[in-house]
Formats: sequence, C-alpha cells, structure tokens
Amino acid sequence: MELESVLKFLENKSILITGATGFLAKIFAEKVLRAQPKVKKLYLLLRANDEKSATQRLNNEIIGKDLFKVLKERLGASFGTFVREKLSVMAGDITREDLGLKDLKLKEEMLNQLDVIVNLAATTNFDERYDISLFLNTVGVKHCLNFAKQCQKLKILVHVSTAYVSGEKGGLILENPYHMGDTLNGATGLDIDNEVRLVEAKLKQLQAEEASEAEITLAMKDFGIQRANKYGWPNTYVFTKAMGEMVLGHLKENVNVVIIRPTIITSTYKEPFPGWVEGLRTIDSLAVGYGKGKLTCFLGDLEAVVDVIPADLVVNATIVAIAAHANQPSSENVIYQVGSSVRNPVRYSNLQDYGFRYFSKKPWINKDGKPIKVRKVLVLGDMASFRRYMSVRYLLFLKGLELVNTAFCQYFQGMYLDLNRKIQFVMRLVELYRPYLFFKGVFDDMNTERLRLAAKESGIETDIFYFDPKSINWDEYFMSIHIPGVVKYVSK
Repeated sequence: MELESVLKFLENKSILITGATGFLAKIFAEKVLRAQPKVKKLYLLLRANDEKSATQRLNNEIIGKDLFKVLKERLGASFGTFVREKLSVMAGDITREDLGLKDLKLKEEMLNQLDVIVNLAATTNFDERYDISLFLNTVGVKHCLNFAKQCQKLKILVHVSTAYVSGEKGGLILENPYHMGDTLNGATGLDIDNEVRLVEAKLKQLQAEEASEAEITLAMKDFGIQRANKYGWPNTYVFTKAMGEMVLGHLKENVNVVIIRPTIITSTYKEPFPGWVEGLRTIDSLAVGYGKGKLTCFLGDLEAVVDVIPADLVVNATIVAIAAHANQPSSENVIYQVGSSVRNPVRYSNLQDYGFRYFSKKPWINKDGKPIKVRKVLVLGDMASFRRYMSVRYLLFLKGLELVNTAFCQYFQGMYLDLNRKIQFVMRLVELYRPYLFFKGVFDDMNTERLRLAAKESGIETDIFYFDPKSINWDEYFMSIHIPGVVKYVSK
C-alpha cells in the first residue's frame, strides 16, 4: 500500500457526507474543514422538508455545536464566510432513489464534481422498527451506491458499518466481507428483496386490522427481532447493517468501496478537544445511571472485553483509508475494523472501577443540591441470577401492598401496573443488550494495522491523523476525559 500526503489528497476535493447531523458525521466534517481548509466543498445530506429547514438544522445541529468552537476561534469573523463557501447543505432522504434530492441543479453539480462519498446515514437503535431500520441501513445503502455509480469522477465510496455485524460470535473476529445470502447460523433463504416485501405486507396487515400507531411500532420492533434471530443476528440493528454490507458486495460493479467497521464509539480523545460527546451511547447510559444512584446492579461478565474506541480515532482512520484507496481501487470491498480489543483491551471490570472512583471523588449533585453517594454495584453473572433478582424485587413490592390500608388500594394498583410495565421494559432492554454484556469476541484489525504501518512508513501526517489505540492510557482517558465529557455534554 502506497500512501501520499492526506492533506494533499483532501485539497480541492468535493465530498458528500450522508447522515450529516449524526455524531460521527459532524466530527468528520469538522476535522476535514480544520485540517484542510483548502478542501473544495463538503456536501451535507440531511433529512428536512426543504432547503430552509435543512439550513436551520445545519446551524442548530452542526455548526452551532461546541464541536466547532476551535474552528470558530481560529477563523474569527471569517467563520461565517468560510462555512458558506465550503459547506453545501441539502434536504434529502437516503431511503429514496437519488437520495431524495429535489434540487436538480445541485444534484447535477454533485454528479459532475464529487470525488468522495462517505455514507454515515443510519439508525443505530437496537430496538428500532424493522421498516425504519431496513430502509435506512440496507435499502439506503443501495440508493447511495446507485448514486455513486452516476458520479462522473468519483474515486471512492466509504460506508461506515459496525464491527458488531458479527453477531454473538466469539474468539477472533476477522475483517471478512459478507456475501449476499450469508447468515450467522447456517439458515438459508435470506433475500433482501423478500425482506422488503415482508415488511410491506406486515404493515398492510396491521393497517387493515386498524392497529394504533403504538401497536404498529411494537409489532414492527418485534418483527425485526424475529427476522434477525431467524438468521442468527441478535437484533434488528446489526442484522440490517450486515445486509447493507451484502448490498455493497453484490451490486458494487466498478465502484471503489471501503467499509469501516468501528466498535463502540466514545467521546473524542484529542480533537478538536478532548471529551466531546453527543447523546447517551451504550456504555454512557451505564455511567449516568450509576452516577445518579439509579444503577444498583450490573448484569454481565466483568472479565469480558468491552471494545471502545474514541470518535476522533475512527474519523482519522476513515480519512486515511480514503486517501489510501481513492486511487487504488480493489475488485473486493476493503474492510477496516477500528477498535481496541486486540491491541489495547478494556474490560467491564475497568469500567466499574473508573465509575466508582470518579463519582466517589466528584459525586453527582441531585435536584436538591445534595451529592449522591455511589456504592459498589451488585454484579449478576448470568441471566438466571438477573431474573431471580427482578422476581425478588417484584415480590417484595407485592408484600408491601398487603400491608397498605385498603383506602389506598386504587393508588397502589396504579403503582403495581406501572411496576409491571417497568419490569417488562427492563427485561426487553436486557434481552437486547445481553449479547454484548457477555460478549466473548475480540475484533481483529490487521487491515487497520497495515494502514497504520503504511502511513508511518510513508511519513504522512500521523500526528494529525492518529488512530492507534495503543497510544491511549485508558485510566487517564476515562477519568479525565470521557466521564467528565459525558457529565458536561450529555447529562445537562
């Protein structure tokens, strides 16, 4: 692999970023603008009814974020002019042909000018409705690929997937592609067009039965899990992302495709500043719940590896991969797994320790202005233990009802029904996340390591586009960067 300057490659390039309001997409856009202000244009595709709404989302959800404060400070009064010159925002929808673009003039401009497409549009919700997840994570990839085929000078299409397309597989998980019809359990008959037909038929059935919107939502969520489980995937999200990769492999033709598979993405390590994060991600919900004193037990294997990777390392790996492969097309999709589990692993026991130490020193302040004291959580090592734990709490509640004056029966009956709903909700979440709480796999990143070595040997800007997880001191990162970042940017 031969690498030239990444900064030189980015100069005068036109790049389309789908899913532009997403966490990773914003960090990608900011890094390109800050590292190479001579980039020609970033086209940002986001969901909106019209250009006015798209511009409002650009201002409120992208450049209005703290993420851009370093660039704003650097450019000063010229920031507005720079943004207008470098960013072109458009209303669109990846679930539709031609990305749902209504501005035909802008569409023609992109077809003639685009050098790179980075597909970051996706739903990452494990418990999403199957119709939404399928059309975003699978059919949307097909539309993005078809658009790429129309581009006159496109050098590369980068698709950001997830390392967890591997399902519940244990051991060393390789950077291998998925081919059309592949399944994780050996079941046959997986056909994406048929999945679309099944979804459409299911929706028609529910509408004919005059199901409410809430009933349709729950039914479509259950349907997605059912279809995923049928072929060996634990949830709708990773199933539809895996099918998205199959689409790329099956229909790519002459398009140069690179697939990035990040693991669990966390707050920024260094740039544009340490600790920026947006939204409660998987492990962050545990941290917030624990800090607020609401997480009293933990279900999982404390010795299991939890593969986390800071967002700026994922973005840097993506940019270097673009520069490396833009002029070196491959007949096969090139896959890069970007994570830490092989080279610098973190375990759940580490996360438990970081949380206890951090919130013991800097306790969460409740609404009354009082600090919340945290304790070591009860660790439940299997699902049977968790079910027993929930049953005991439920029985204690019922026992308490027997002691209550009958005058309050109606009130406590409402509490009883509410507790029932909460238990059902918790059990659903536990079933969704169970595969990852007991995950036994580690993600091979040999391709990504080769990319790192090629960058180092070529003498390119490794200080600017760093992505080696070995460089991270996890103790320092979680105690001084990540948990403070979650508290500052998410909990507010």
